[in-house]
Amino acid sequence: MGAPFGKFIQSFSKIRSARTNQVRKQHGSFFAACVVFLCFGANGSYGATAFPRVVITFASFSERETVLFVAQDQGFFRRQGLDVQLVYVGSGSVALSSLSRGDSHLNTGSASGAILGAIAGGGDVAFVAGLVNKLTGLFVASPQIKSPPDLKGKKIAVTSIGGGNWVFTMLALEHWGLDAKRDGISVRALGNESVRAQALTSGTIDATQLGYAFASALRSQGFRILADLAELGIPYQGTALLARRSIIESSPEIIERSLRALAEAISFIQDPKNKGAVVRSLAKGLHLSRLEEAADGYERVKGLYEKRLNPNIEGIRNTIRLLGGTNDKIGRLRAEDVIDDRIVRKLEKERVL
Repeated sequence: MGAPFGKFIQSFSKIRSARTNQVRKQHGSFFAACVVFLCFGANGSYGATAFPRVVITFASFSERETVLFVAQDQGFFRRQGLDVQLVYVGSGSVALSSLSRGDSHLNTGSASGAILGAIAGGGDVAFVAGLVNKLTGLFVASPQIKSPPDLKGKKIAVTSIGGGNWVFTMLALEHWGLDAKRDGISVRALGNESVRAQALTSGTIDATQLGYAFASALRSQGFRILADLAELGIPYQGTALLARRSIIESSPEIIERSLRALAEAISFIQDPKNKGAVVRSLAKGLHLSRLEEAADGYERVKGLYEKRLNPNIEGIRNTIRLLGGTNDKIGRLRAEDVIDDRIVRKLEKERVL
């Protein structure tokens, strides 16, 4: 492993470990359920705060969450009368579980096996808005791999089988005319980006999909970038805002205020004069030790978001098709039935979006 990238990973791991240890002390046995979680009941007391407390969970640790970081740092949530707590959890299934139990109000996540499987099983969850409506990140491979066909017979790592990163990978392989089983591609579930990046540098795997910050560090070490997935034009519902249908019915103002804040954050991100502030939020949110590590991904971050926040129905349909081959319940889902975009449509009529 090269020294610059090794320092990058070590810095990330130390900060993440420190944060984990702190939460262990604060939350005791509840830590077993998730990496980092603060438990606030959706219908509980707001305590002494002047604004309603809203918990938003996220399980991805990449540039896609920049909109959350900026909305928090720039005070856009509070401007909408919300006291928002952003909570990182260890996996999409844990985030979904916290949402279903009412421990969180909103969750950001992509169309994945965990989310669609929960909905197919009768879960009270719906996609209320689309924040990133396409694949993102870079497909990174060892220097010996020159092009996608060279992935035949190789080892590719994902976060978890059926998770969002797995869907990213399978859709990319499909786009390139590759089939994991037919072409002898071994797909291994190894964990988060730092773990997969380390596995690539050590030669344990041959390729993986990574966010732009991690991929940039690897590229500087001579690793091959096979594609920027955002440029492949594959329909996909990337980072979306999810909520329980019961919350949408009982507290639509929470969804609406949150979306207003996020829309304001997107406009802020896309304004070039705010580059410095966005880079600082990105570095802070991803626990990067140097601003330069975040600055490289800034230009890509601007292109992640669109003004319209409608869920990507074709992208959800594409994932249902992919997962439906091995899960009959997911295969029977209709994309239209997993979406509740009434609040997005309301804001569109008011020209907020």
